[in-house]
Amino acid sequence: MQPNNSQVNQRIATISAHLNPPNDSQMVGNSGLGRANCRAKGGSAGFKVAILGAAGGIGQPLAMLMKMNPLVSVLHLYDVVNAPGVTADISHMDTGAVVRGFLGQQQLEEALTGMDLVIIPAGVPRKPGMTRDDLFNINAGIVKTLCEGIARCCPKAIVNLISNPVNSTVPIAAEVFKKAGTFDPNRLLGVTMLDVVRANTFVVELLGLDPREVDVPVVGGHAGVTILPLLSQVNPPCSFTQKEIDYLTDRIQNGGTEVVEAKAGAGSATLSMAYAAVKFADACLRGLRGDAGVVECAFVASHVTELPFFASKVRLGRFGVEEVYPLGPLNEYERVGLEKAKKELAASIRKGVSFVRK
Repeated sequence: MQPNNSQVNQRIATISAHLNPPNDSQMVGNSGLGRANCRAKGGSAGFKVAILGAAGGIGQPLAMLMKMNPLVSVLHLYDVVNAPGVTADISHMDTGAVVRGFLGQQQLEEALTGMDLVIIPAGVPRKPGMTRDDLFNINAGIVKTLCEGIARCCPKAIVNLISNPVNSTVPIAAEVFKKAGTFDPNRLLGVTMLDVVRANTFVVELLGLDPREVDVPVVGGHAGVTILPLLSQVNPPCSFTQKEIDYLTDRIQNGGTEVVEAKAGAGSATLSMAYAAVKFADACLRGLRGDAGVVECAFVASHVTELPFFASKVRLGRFGVEEVYPLGPLNEYERVGLEKAKKELAASIRKGVSFVRK
């Protein structure tokens, strides 16, 4: 039996609502479509995830990979430009997550309402000659605005912050949440997973190991000398010459610059960052699901050192960070590196805090 015109129009309206959900004031009077029942048939059970900055260089591959994650039931894609096109493209993938797009500041709150996990890659990328601090003045304001929206609309969501400089943007987010009275240190995580991914890759290349079996803890922060790979704690245990330690440490600390220079003005580390972000987001979702033993490195509120924020191994659970692990035994090389990292990290944290408090 052929569907009648009313049924056809209803199906078209449903698809359109998935791709670019209208504001309530724009709803067609007789469509009968509301936000609550705007679901695809057969939509999977799982978590609601929002990506803020979904049309950018990191955001697009990140959105694609999150659409493939079976733990995601609803995927909200927000940006100030090009969100409808990215949403239409991603929505054609035959996986369970329902995709909805949101364009511009006026739709930010709708994009965030009810989310379990918010991933923030928004901001401008590094270009040749730029440091992460050069990004600060632009990205700090973007992160502040987005976090104000999170505080209003989904204060209990886990926040994965990618926007650089992470050493400063995480303190910015914390200050925004504190002002709003919603700060939960267990729910705010700076994503340093790319440092771990690079460390694993470079160690595997050097020693000829299976990348699935190697784990290199990387602590400190997410920029230059604040990135401290603990090569004495590689699992499985490995031995390195001093020359190899110097080479690996330098390459891990400057991996971002390596990509920026190789792209010669065409961008920064977007694809590997998206991969690392999805790997970390998946760990957070598995923690939310209640899986045991989910441990990754992240830049979080911490008492591991005298600094208020620090990247180290954390155990993830139903409420975000459930345990922050100590650094463990360090060799002399790592102890010297730690002091260098803390000095620079302290200044970056102060810069972020001052941005909000000024």
